Amino acid sequence: MAPRILLARHGQTQWSLAGKHTGRTDIPLLDEGRRGAKLLGERLHRAPWSGLPDVEVRTSPLLRAKETCELAGFGDRAQEWDALMEWDYGAYEGMTGAEITALRPGWFIWRDGVPVDSPEAKTPGETLAQLAARADTVVEWARSADRDVLVFAHGHILRTLAARWLGLDASFAARLRLDPTSLSILGWAYGEPALERWNDTGHLA
Repeated sequence: MAPRILLARHGQTQWSLAGKHTGRTDIPLLDEGRRGAKLLGERLHRAPWSGLPDVEVRTSPLLRAKETCELAGFGDRAQEWDALMEWDYGAYEGMTGAEITALRPGWFIWRDGVPVDSPEAKTPGETLAQLAARADTVVEWARSADRDVLVFAHGHILRTLAARWLGLDASFAARLRLDPTSLSILGWAYGEPALERWNDTGHLA
């Protein structure tokens, strides 16, 4: 079997609910997010996944992803990996899209990116090319052995990961909506990389 990547986006947080760009700010899940993480775990422990006994698990080290991983029942098998951290938004950290476009009319993150050298930022922001390079590292790792992998991470890095899995420019991620606590699978069709499942939130219904 060719390896696949199962993607789990973290559960709802106060900032994701408000539409704030949450990069490296380490905030916990809301009760809704914790509930969603448990429901995702229950789903992955039923057929056809049956707990994914042979899968390799990695998680972003940020609290919202780790907490989702643990509540889903995979914390004891997970290895933290910085490559799965969210896009570093620099000076745009904590801002909504509306607040950013008020400063930069017409701004579009997948085209215009974020400030990478702003003195107001605690750390420099990350270019889209740097984000794509991290995603490529995850793709290379996932394809390195004959086993599936499960990752718990964040919206923008997971969307970029999907674009790069498909062999497309990272900007294609703009066309891939991804909701909190969703399940997606990157697999294969006719020998080519494919989206096997995307933004599936059936377990939350």
